[in-house]
Amino acid sequence: MNPLGTGDPLRLGPYRLTGVLGAGGMGQVYLGRDAAGRTAAVKVLRPELAHDPEMARRFLREAYAAQAVRSGGVARVLAAQTEGGRPWIATEFLVGPTLDQAVERYGALSEPAVRALGAALVTTLREIHGAGLVHRDLKPSNIVLTSRGPRIIDFGIARPEHGLTLTTTGQTLATPGYAAPEQVLGRRTGPAGDVFSLGVVLAYAAGGRPVYEGGHVAAVQYQVVHGEPELDAVPEGLRTLVAPCLAKEAADRPVLDALAGQLAPPRGASRVWRTGPLAEDIARREADSRRMATMPGDEPSRTTRRRLLTTLAAGGAVLAAGGGTGAWWLLRDDEAAADGARPWDAKPLAEYDQGVAPSPLWGPVDIGPLDLADKAVPAPLPVHDLVVVPAKDGRLRAYGVRDGKPRWTSKTTGLTGRALAVPGDTEDTDGTGGTVLATDTRGAVRALRAADGTERWKADRADARALLAADDQAVYLTTRDGRIRAVSLASRTTLWTAPGPDARTTPAATAAGGRLVVHGAGGKVTGHDTSSGKPVWHRDGQGSTPLTPAVADGTVYLGGRTLAALSLADGKEKWARTASGDLGWSAPAVRDGVVHAVDATDLTARQASDGSDIWSLPVVSEQHPLAPPVVQGNSVWAMIDDFGQRGIVAVDARRGSVAWPYAQGGAGSWRLTGAGNRVFLLHNEKLTAMPVF
Repeated sequence: MNPLGTGDPLRLGPYRLTGVLGAGGMGQVYLGRDAAGRTAAVKVLRPELAHDPEMARRFLREAYAAQAVRSGGVARVLAAQTEGGRPWIATEFLVGPTLDQAVERYGALSEPAVRALGAALVTTLREIHGAGLVHRDLKPSNIVLTSRGPRIIDFGIARPEHGLTLTTTGQTLATPGYAAPEQVLGRRTGPAGDVFSLGVVLAYAAGGRPVYEGGHVAAVQYQVVHGEPELDAVPEGLRTLVAPCLAKEAADRPVLDALAGQLAPPRGASRVWRTGPLAEDIARREADSRRMATMPGDEPSRTTRRRLLTTLAAGGAVLAAGGGTGAWWLLRDDEAAADGARPWDAKPLAEYDQGVAPSPLWGPVDIGPLDLADKAVPAPLPVHDLVVVPAKDGRLRAYGVRDGKPRWTSKTTGLTGRALAVPGDTEDTDGTGGTVLATDTRGAVRALRAADGTERWKADRADARALLAADDQAVYLTTRDGRIRAVSLASRTTLWTAPGPDARTTPAATAAGGRLVVHGAGGKVTGHDTSSGKPVWHRDGQGSTPLTPAVADGTVYLGGRTLAALSLADGKEKWARTASGDLGWSAPAVRDGVVHAVDATDLTARQASDGSDIWSLPVVSEQHPLAPPVVQGNSVWAMIDDFGQRGIVAVDARRGSVAWPYAQGGAGSWRLTGAGNRVFLLHNEKLTAMPVF
């Protein structure tokens, strides 16, 4: 990324432009930021082309084409208009390397990974064709690999299915070696043209090199039209799949529905986006993209613009702007929840009076008597623009995060224990999407629509005692006889069942990166393969109290007798710090490369990379709770004691100093959670939302 130069616009629509991310044949791409702090890739038609009405129409056609596709597999268009005579398009970011970058850096993908890639691309292409469009420029640099799977970008030359290839003298719109023969020859290009490109892309991913090569463009185009593809590097199992896609005649190529059946990726193949070197690369870019959201004038502790430019110049993150050699577009993070602003997020405090707690954003709201013992009350559960808490009669109740007003009480009764939200679930289109999972007294798993609390589905045969964790494929639970079980979110059937650590107590667990990490009461921590349930690694002697692990950037962090960092993939220890207090370390919280946890009387901050100390602050009692601290904005929140008599404390993470204590009076445990620049407190049947800074 380069600084803005002479002639670059400073603002377009709601976006303040902060740097130049790349350039293509038709436009320049800037990093933009709106008033809420949300970043976007803003592509602007080059000044020398803006006066040409046909070029302006062609440029904006990219936005209109992308907007017509209702698919999670493409980059979403945020805005498109003309300002000052120059058309511009703003798109969301997609975090991750492009397919060609990944292959160049890590080599050809495994056959299961290629099948997973192909299955995802087939789904997206079907949705593109269903919108009446043909992409016409599918190639590795137009496929971004994100932690949530592959995404197709650049609709710069997409056309309606009935459209012809449009060129002017000297122009080659399609990419040599990936465009179908009929497109090279200037003939009508339909969905079969995208099937040809898909076959070339999959062969490249599987073999690690292009299948049509030549010394110059004309030679490559000749090979596409008259020659044969070089498929020797493609494994046999995939060669028979991609070869028919490369037929010279469009009518001889398979249709997408047939390809979907032939790809059949094995269970767990999509783990390539969540484990291994590629996943670590994606995670690093995600961390860099979160820092992009901070510009001059923001909190002094966050990344400065100079540092951001340096990071991007070093290749920390990439934006793909279609149609040019600097092909980028980065960031689609549906869960920008942690750092990206959403419509319901609160505005952080610009300043605070040290030692004086600010007024709540709302509350305390009386949620009514609970049927559960106090220690069994779970923490509030933020889900999109709601926060969900238990209610009487085994129901759940939701309150609006903006105002604390009641939104719904579930009709489903008999719900027990901890509820979970399905990560990244954006099923609804009104901004209130999401699914809440809970168990009932009969052991069934119930899924409720977060928007209104109505029941979506029920898994009757789960035999669930308590929910442990969830990812985008399954919910993981402990059964009533102490085993660990995975239940598919799609089919509601049991995927696998594995022995549990202890039949008498409920373990703590986290699911991420293809691993379910389970901490049992016996002190044993086990990393299970989420696709099969098979134990991949274990660690003994961590501590007899089950503590929820924290996961970030391919590392799992554990509390207990040691505060330990292990490789999520294989459980190898990266570093460990022995507890000084008898209770051991609390469960950890990790954010922006810093681990927060409590040991003895100290709330601490340590570097996630090596465990080195950043600051330590005595704020809690010897009988400190073992729940993790809550990190929001620049604040860290912890309970002062396990009895709820002394309240909680907010700490300024930038300086390691107390910001303010907070108490509501009366004994009773506190339950804390944070989301959207708020910290939600549940204490003595009262729910409160506090501001952060």
